[in-house]
Amino acid sequence: MVERHKPEAKRVGTARIELIDKRVELPIVEGSEHELGIDIRKLRKETGYITLDDAYTNTGSCSSDITFIDGEQGILQYRGYPIEAVAEQLTFPETAWLIIQGELPTRDELRGFSKMLTNKALLHEGLRHHFEGFPPDAPPMAVLSALINSVSCYHPELLEIGDEHHMLDAAASLISKVRTIAAFSYKKFHGEPIVYPDPSRNYCNNFLHMMFTLPFSSYEPIPEVERAMRLFLILHADHEQNCSTATARMVGSSGANLFAAVAAAVSALWGPLHGGANMRVIQLLQKIHNGEESIDSLVTRVKNKETLLWGFGHRVYKNFDPRTKLLKKSCDDVLRTLNKQDPLLDIARQLEEIAVNDEYFLERKLYPNVDFYSGILLRAIGIPLNMYTVMFAIGRMPGWIANWAESWRGGSRIYRPRQIYTGQKQRSILPLAQR
Repeated sequence: MVERHKPEAKRVGTARIELIDKRVELPIVEGSEHELGIDIRKLRKETGYITLDDAYTNTGSCSSDITFIDGEQGILQYRGYPIEAVAEQLTFPETAWLIIQGELPTRDELRGFSKMLTNKALLHEGLRHHFEGFPPDAPPMAVLSALINSVSCYHPELLEIGDEHHMLDAAASLISKVRTIAAFSYKKFHGEPIVYPDPSRNYCNNFLHMMFTLPFSSYEPIPEVERAMRLFLILHADHEQNCSTATARMVGSSGANLFAAVAAAVSALWGPLHGGANMRVIQLLQKIHNGEESIDSLVTRVKNKETLLWGFGHRVYKNFDPRTKLLKKSCDDVLRTLNKQDPLLDIARQLEEIAVNDEYFLERKLYPNVDFYSGILLRAIGIPLNMYTVMFAIGRMPGWIANWAESWRGGSRIYRPRQIYTGQKQRSILPLAQR
C-alpha cells in the first residue's frame, strides 16, 4: 500500500539562469526513470519572475509515483509495470488496486476489494428519479457528471476522508457505481427496463449484463467480448497528467471531496480534444465509408491544414502509442470471433498505412493513438457512439482516484497558476453621461 508521503524527485545539479537584472540558481531534479527538470518553485520569490508556458506543455505540475510515459520510445507503465504485461495478466479490479494502492494486491486483498465492488454496485433507489429529470437526448457525459455528484449526497460519510480504509471505501464506491450509472443511463434513454447488477458476475461481465440484458433475453458475453472490455478499461486506467487527471488534482487541491474532483474530471474528459476524440474517429471513418470524402482528399486537406486527422498524433507520444497495438489486435480477435466484417476497420488500416509511410506524417511523428482503434472496438462490442466517452470515464476512474489520493496523502498545496497580464493598464471610470 502507498505510504502517506509526497513524491519528490532527487536533486542532481544546479541550473543557472541569467535574467535582465539578476542571476538565479535553481535545482535540477531527476525522476526514477531519469527524467530531468528544473525546480522553479522559488523562482518568483527570489526574482519576481514567473515562467510562461501556454497549456503547460513543458510544466511539471507535480511529482507522482503512479504512471510513467516515455513518449519518444512509446513506453507506458503503471507503477513500474509495462502496459503490455498489465493488459495481458491482470483484471480490471487488480489494475485499479495497483494504480490506487501502489502494489499488486495479495489474494486476500483482491478478494476483499472485489467483494467491495460487488457490494457497492447498487445505486440508492432515490437516484432512479434523477434519470427521469433528463431529456431523452441528454448527453451521457452530462448525466454521468451530475449523477456522480448526486451519489455523494446519498453517502455523506464518504465526503470527509480520514484514513486509508475510508479512502478505499470511497474509491470502491465510485469504481463500482460508475458502471451502474452508465448502464442505467443507456437503458433509460433507449426506453428499456433497467437491469440491476448481478452479484454473481465479475466487474466487466456485470457491466455488459446491465447494458444488454432484456427481460426476455439474458445477455451472456462471449469470452472474447469480455476480454475486449477488460482490455479497453485497463488501457484507459491512467495516463499521467492529462487534462482530466490534472483537473481532478486541481479540484482536489482545494480540499474538495473525491466525488467533486471526479465529477469535474468527467466534464474535462467530455471535450472532443480529450475523451471525445474516439467518437470523432468513428464519424470520420463513417464519412469516408458513406462516400462523402475519399481517403486521398482527406489526406490532402490534412496536409493543407484544413482539417484534423482524428486519432493521429499525441501531445506526449512521438512514437506509436503502445495501447494502439493492443487495441488493433483486439479488434481483429473480436470481429473474427463474431464472424463480422467492419468496413470502418478496413478504412482505418488504409489510413494507418498512409501515415506510417508518408513523409508528412513521419516528419511530424503523427502515429495512430489510443483513440484510433478504441472506437472500432467499442462498436464491435455493441456500445453506441454517444457512450464512447462514458466508457473512457469508467476506465479512467482508478487514475483519477489515484491522483486525487496522491495529493491527499501528500498534503498538496492548493493549485494557483500565474499569468502574464496583457489587458488595459489602470484607468478611471468615466461617468455614465460621458460614455
